[in-house]
Amino acid sequence: MYSLLSFLEVAFWVYEMMLLARILLSWFPHNPHNSIIRFLYETTDPYLNIFRRVIPPLGMIDISPIVAFLVLRMIQSFIFNLVR
Repeated sequence: MYSLLSFLEVAFWVYEMMLLARILLSWFPHNPHNSIIRFLYETTDPYLNIFRRVIPPLGMIDISPIVAFLVLRMIQSFIFNLVR
């Protein structure tokens, strides 16, 4: 049971870091054709697009990643409580 919780904790942490990197990339010019950046976009966009459809940007500010982080934390908490 402990190994499952450890795996889930690492998996959620990795995905959170990928989301954070994706958000930070939007602030700086970068090459979208780079294989690492493409991988980052392909793995985070499906999750972020759920929130982008529901939450429109406020001018030039997209707050959907903030909500995505909060929902990811709620999902993580729910899953951890189920496993325990």
